[in-house]
Amino acid sequence: MTLPPSRTRFALIGAAGFVAPRHMRAIRDAGGELVAAVDPKDSVGVIDEYFPEAAFFTEFERFDRHLDKLRRRGEGVEFVSICSPNYLHDAHIRFALRSGAHALCEKPTVLNPWNLDGLEEVERESGRRVWTVLQLRLHPVIRSLRTQLASSLERPRRVRLTYITTRGKWYHHSWKGQVEKSGGVSTNIGIHFFDMLQWVFGACSQSLVHRHQADCAAGVMRCGAAEIEWFLSVNAAHLPDAARAAGRRTHRSIEIDGEELEFSEGFGDLHTETYREMLAGRGFGLADVRPAVQIAHEIRNAILEPLGDAYHPQAAAVQAP
Repeated sequence: MTLPPSRTRFALIGAAGFVAPRHMRAIRDAGGELVAAVDPKDSVGVIDEYFPEAAFFTEFERFDRHLDKLRRRGEGVEFVSICSPNYLHDAHIRFALRSGAHALCEKPTVLNPWNLDGLEEVERESGRRVWTVLQLRLHPVIRSLRTQLASSLERPRRVRLTYITTRGKWYHHSWKGQVEKSGGVSTNIGIHFFDMLQWVFGACSQSLVHRHQADCAAGVMRCGAAEIEWFLSVNAAHLPDAARAAGRRTHRSIEIDGEELEFSEGFGDLHTETYREMLAGRGFGLADVRPAVQIAHEIRNAILEPLGDAYHPQAAAVQAP
């Protein structure tokens, strides 16, 4: 029997998408080795920058067979990183666990809270773990904020979150523009922020949704004692004038009691930190991701409420379709 190599061995599902290169770099920088990848699209030349010797497949069946062969000769992968479309995450996590590997899944881990129940059962049956990417919990500014607020969580606060990450027309023609596949804007680009807000301020006890359109979503939620107005968008027309004037296509802002929290930097290495934490046994599991999945699911299925006294000004400026 061949002895297992010293480097942690990874496989990757979804190698052609936007986030896959971050995982490739994180695997390399965390000292791992990518041995196989699969994607129905073959525009994956970025692999050459990180792991040119990795096996690549465009057919999932051949990828499955390859991993099985490696496992049977004692060279199986220890982790499967999942960067596939959101609606496939549940199935691909199950595949990883049944293949004898741990799973590391991009956000959102699943679209519906009850899917987590099934995955917990497969975890117990397989003896393998499902890890999740909650990189904002590793951001130095967010971690510092949580520490600062820990002793005063009962104090009422007004919080305003704005996250605009513009996308072209392609977005609405891809799976990301289909609510049943991506969960819509609130899930696809918002779930990390919903996780961060409840992690910092406390459990979400109330949520009202004012907008939930193809290009934006907005609402008000109560997390602990904090009342949080939030606005999410992929539409460049929603950018603040200052951002447009500076040629920026992304705008992140968190205001707490009228004071801006600066956290625009520090995002570059968060996936690498995610991998390092996971390999050290300190990663985020299914229990960690459950609150954000629940929040996003409720927002996606909420009955829209009229704008009240507390609302995000950009939400008020957006015309309903």
